[in-house]
Amino acid sequence: MVLMSINASDPDILSDFILPPNITAPDGNFFTFIGMRVVVGSKPLPNLKVTKATKAEFSALDGQSVSYAVLQFPSGGVNPPHTHPRSAELLFLVQGSLEVGVVDTTGNLYAQTLQKGDMFVFPKGLVHYQYNSNAQYPAMALSSFGSASAGTVSVPTTLFTSGISDEVLAKSSKTDVATIQKLKAGLAPPKP
Repeated sequence: MVLMSINASDPDILSDFILPPNITAPDGNFFTFIGMRVVVGSKPLPNLKVTKATKAEFSALDGQSVSYAVLQFPSGGVNPPHTHPRSAELLFLVQGSLEVGVVDTTGNLYAQTLQKGDMFVFPKGLVHYQYNSNAQYPAMALSSFGSASAGTVSVPTTLFTSGISDEVLAKSSKTDVATIQKLKAGLAPPKP
């Protein structure tokens, strides 16, 4: 029996930093990201908002194996079950409370209710979620990643909007095609 292992992570770089082709003489601006200014002092939002600083938004992160996100949860807001295939996530709660959970590869759920100042780690590649069950107050969390491009794979979107046949989903979920179609309809983008 041959065991194979696959790792997905950022490659090691052979220089201090990587410049994009359009920058030849970097200055302090290259190493500065101002995209998080919009969350400082912002009012509560009606929907979950994730503000990212990955290499896509902040080119100085390319090759540095780090990125960041600010998650703003309204009352009742949820970050649906998802995974990050290229990084663990370390979440720090700065406002409110959050119910969080991670499911390991044997199907065990590890859930916790976090209070302001608490941290929770979501291991790389494992399905996890966050939920603000508080009916009155918003919550805000900071997430750090050990990759400049951690990636996000949404479980509901992947299952129900990726083109997997209704029959396969019904059999896999031990339900019927009509139920799968109802689930798909709830996730479909609104028609113009």
